[in-house]
Amino acid sequence: MCAYYDELGDSLSENKPRLARLLSIGELRELVQHDQVRTVIVAFTDHYGRLLGKRFDGEIFLDSVWDHGTHACDYLLANDMEMTPVGGYRFANWERGYGDFHLVPDLGTLRLASWIEKTVLVLCDVKSEKTEELLAVAPRSILRRQADQTEKLSLQSAVASELEYYLFRNSYREAAIKGYAGLDEAGWYSEDYHILQGTRNEAFTAAVRHHLKSSGVPVESSKGEFGTGQHELNVLHAGALEMADRHAIYKQCLKEVAEQMGISVSFMAKLATTQAGSSCHIHLSLWRDGVNAFVGDEQFGPIKCSSLFRWFLGGWIRHVPEVMVFYAPTVNSYKRYQEGSWAPTRIAWSRDNRTAGFRVVGKGQSLRIECRIPGADCNPYLAIAAVLASGLNGIAQKIDPPECFSGDVYRATDVPRVPKTLSEAAGLFAKSEFAKRALGEDVVEHYGHFFRTEQEIFDGAVTDWERRRYFERI
Repeated sequence: MCAYYDELGDSLSENKPRLARLLSIGELRELVQHDQVRTVIVAFTDHYGRLLGKRFDGEIFLDSVWDHGTHACDYLLANDMEMTPVGGYRFANWERGYGDFHLVPDLGTLRLASWIEKTVLVLCDVKSEKTEELLAVAPRSILRRQADQTEKLSLQSAVASELEYYLFRNSYREAAIKGYAGLDEAGWYSEDYHILQGTRNEAFTAAVRHHLKSSGVPVESSKGEFGTGQHELNVLHAGALEMADRHAIYKQCLKEVAEQMGISVSFMAKLATTQAGSSCHIHLSLWRDGVNAFVGDEQFGPIKCSSLFRWFLGGWIRHVPEVMVFYAPTVNSYKRYQEGSWAPTRIAWSRDNRTAGFRVVGKGQSLRIECRIPGADCNPYLAIAAVLASGLNGIAQKIDPPECFSGDVYRATDVPRVPKTLSEAAGLFAKSEFAKRALGEDVVEHYGHFFRTEQEIFDGAVTDWERRRYFERI
């Protein structure tokens, strides 16, 4: 696929490693001039974390779009998965006529989309058409606000989101025709760390590792996961906003390379009752002046840390129920939280314990917190924003976490449980004074409506489970 990129590498032979990072406008001009790039994808993420946008001719992009941006219909942040306009949003509705918002390219994200021939991708901030201010309810704006709050404390975040997914030998079109039933899993026994099973799927995995690296998303490793046909591919940690960008591009790359190969990948949180769920474990540490600010001399349970670590962890833990919708955004998300399933069911922290919702790992400069609650279906901008908002409030309020838990958290019936349904979580979010202060009342109103709508659509749907259960025997 895209063998022409070998030629592109030769054409930039004076600086070949440049392909593994981002592009400048000057470099893009050179590539367009030599017909080595023809198309620029201008994209942003919607509520679900999907990339939406437009494709521009390379010359047109360089003539005006790169510095003036473009426009898109504001219903894109007021609809559902099926692209149906949804009533009840104050931000955009039929009464307002569904106007435009402004897509402003963040040139710091300009990069090759290595998996698509002669194509470059740039991510956008979404701004108001009237005021040119960041649109408060856009996912990237929500994360920007929290990243700015972190910077005001002279802190920088180091974040990694570990994504898991299932691989199938059916194309997306074939899977749709089959009703997503009876699909051919890429494996036939648990692949967890198995090199042999990994080798069977290496044609796909090697391709996406290569394309991500060539598109400015450095890859650390890939491995088989616990489920049959399940895999994990991890990219290098980065600041909060850059990590969310990498996460969004990662999912797009994997889906599109799978499409090219006639296979499919799924990031559903719980694909099947009998299979392990797919997670998005979020690792985070805070840094100041090049030093891990979580490191300190305080003895806290089994670790030595700083007060800042303790308070950040305390805030993160305390506010999980109120912002759970940003970690688990769909009806399906909550079916992942089953005891003994590798997904956490209770809100506790522990040292290197995979039964806990929060797992503290590393030591010295690698000391960090891993939250195992988010699923692979989360929107990275919203999930990481929730993390920072919770932890920063912990610092501001000096919130201490509960005592370190030792043992099997699944059996700890006295430890608070994660919300059981999207409906429950959406209700907690809508009533949360913390969320309104930290994220903004407009954000809570907007996304409260979004998540309630998601639940209502499901509540009105007839499922295969119902037909199997009631068709004959009721």
